[in-house]
Amino acid sequence: MAQWLRAAGLGLLAFGALAVAHAQNAIEAVTSSTQSGSEVIRIDLAQPLAAVPAGFTVQTPARIALDFPGVTNAIGRSAIEVNQGNLRSVNVVQAGERSRVVLNLKQATAYKAEIQGKSLLVVLDPVAGPALAASPASTAFAENRNRDMLPLKDVDFRLGSDSTGRVIVDLPNNQVGVDVKQQGKSLVVEFTKSTLPEGLRRRLDVADFGTPVQLITSQQTGDRVRMTIDAKGDWEHSAYQSENQFVVEVRARKVDPTKLTQGVGYNGEKLSLNFQNIEIRSLLQVIADFTNFNIVTSDSVSGALTLRLKDVPWDQALDIIMQAKNLGMRKNGSVLWIAPKDEINAKEKLEFEAKAAIENLEPLRTQSFQLNYTKAIAIAQGLTGTGAGGGGGGGGGTTTRILSPRGSVIAESRTNQLFVSDVPSRLAQVAELIQKLDVPVRQVLIEARIVEASDTFGKSLGVRLGGGIAGERFASSGGNRAFGNLGVMPITTPGTNGGATTATSTFTNSNFINLPAGDAGGTGNAAGTFAISLFNSSFSRMLNLEISALEADGKGKLVSSPRVITADQTKALIEQGEEIPYQQATSSGATSISFRKAVLKLEVTPQITPEGNIILTLDVSKDARGVNTSAGPAINTKHVQTEVLVENGGTVVIGGIFELTETNDESRVPVLGEVPYLGALFRKRERVANKTEMLVFITPKMITDRNAAR
Repeated sequence: MAQWLRAAGLGLLAFGALAVAHAQNAIEAVTSSTQSGSEVIRIDLAQPLAAVPAGFTVQTPARIALDFPGVTNAIGRSAIEVNQGNLRSVNVVQAGERSRVVLNLKQATAYKAEIQGKSLLVVLDPVAGPALAASPASTAFAENRNRDMLPLKDVDFRLGSDSTGRVIVDLPNNQVGVDVKQQGKSLVVEFTKSTLPEGLRRRLDVADFGTPVQLITSQQTGDRVRMTIDAKGDWEHSAYQSENQFVVEVRARKVDPTKLTQGVGYNGEKLSLNFQNIEIRSLLQVIADFTNFNIVTSDSVSGALTLRLKDVPWDQALDIIMQAKNLGMRKNGSVLWIAPKDEINAKEKLEFEAKAAIENLEPLRTQSFQLNYTKAIAIAQGLTGTGAGGGGGGGGGTTTRILSPRGSVIAESRTNQLFVSDVPSRLAQVAELIQKLDVPVRQVLIEARIVEASDTFGKSLGVRLGGGIAGERFASSGGNRAFGNLGVMPITTPGTNGGATTATSTFTNSNFINLPAGDAGGTGNAAGTFAISLFNSSFSRMLNLEISALEADGKGKLVSSPRVITADQTKALIEQGEEIPYQQATSSGATSISFRKAVLKLEVTPQITPEGNIILTLDVSKDARGVNTSAGPAINTKHVQTEVLVENGGTVVIGGIFELTETNDESRVPVLGEVPYLGALFRKRERVANKTEMLVFITPKMITDRNAAR
């Protein structure tokens, strides 16, 4: 507390531009009371104030500071204990002819200040609890000081960093009154005693920008301009004014209410500032008092600024101030140096030029570097930015050159050493670079598994039907039968010389329906048969029936598993198989013997990511000798080429092929084969179903000292 009061006392020196020449006013008393549910702090002075004093608020700890230039402390003490409502105590700190009144609160809240005669009344907004404090209703951002109604110049929307919606309003001057209040899911901003040109009375649909702001509606309402900002989700807002530009920022609400959620690096404590035509140097001193940073301001920093900020982090407030006046900043520890950007750039340029001049005059040193894992010639090429192992001379290197123009390097391939001559600062950079590059390359074991599975099923059903009658000669002198070819009776055949031959015929070629079961599934096995013959007692009439059936079911599995170890980002190849010779014609007309590979191949290039995953560039194939053709044997190919990201030790399927072949064949005697039930004796059916599937699995695994390849 004492440290903050000391900082507050030093901060009063920032308001010299607002002080009067002679200190004729004084604070005589500070009292607190409650009126209509609101806390009122009454500050009595010896003379009336010309204007409401400037002030700012602090969120943590909750404080309100009011600065009185040209006013002394006539109370006789600096601390006043209150402990009433939201007010803990009041501190009145005097520094020279200036005083600052600090209201120490229990909870941060907004306030209104007005002058009544010789007194200043500070009315604190009531704070019912955390829920009420989290959703403020209406806030008078700035009081109107214009006598006439002036038109607004422009209303625009821009996308800020971190998906923040920025509504920018160009005001006619810095005296326009602004009221900001939240109504449900909308934010209403009213500009008092202002008019809106016809071209600005519009609705801006900004939903496509991806911010909480969805719609901006601007309209004229009486003597004021009302702008309604419709937003979605859980959001919060902040508003600030720099000169004649008023900005409302709407962003998604974060968990920590004391941190700025807009912009990278804006994480300071929130504060509120309200100054009219304050000197830039004085404003920077206020920031220094609040942050306990030491700020060094260049002599060329000058000018005044009107600034109204409400609940913004101090680092964003400082950034706004510097942007408004084209200032830059350099930080060194707890010291901030602030100067115009041109001055900072010129100073840094002079420093770089002086450093380069010193480097050109600095004596050269030679240092040797023993490399363990990296080739010396590769490092030498990187140091010089050339394709050769040496360097030096008058700046013959490229933009990638690391050595100075006077530096040189020699790579000794036999001992894998580098000899570098350069200034000490560059030698230190080379040593740091070699330390990062000369490290063992991580290795990866890649295992591929090509799994081929087959499932075959075949079923065939057929019949043979035959018969005959012992025939006699009919319309032929050759003894041919009119029906059938069964001759079980003795048959006498006339001879050529008048003699006769007697013989008994057999059962050969007795079928007139010959549709037996086939080789289902191509197994090469014969079908099972069931036959029955019917004949009379004299064996002169015969009927043969044979039913054949075959069912085949087969399953097969073939696993090929090539594996290889390689270094990170290094291509590896492993293959096994045969080279098939074939004849090929040459340009002279002769023939030559060429070879074509039919191999199992794994070609892979791994890349280890910083997260420990592995990117694989793969080319996996499995070729086999196919059928022989007139031009030579064909090659059956299974090939996959892809790039995939796999976690260390994980397995992924990079590709697969599934084939299903189904055939249903039926052979039958026309008409008879279509007769229900009986037609089964005159037809043959065969059904074959073949399934083949190939899957390619990849498993990469990083090899460490404790994890050898297995």
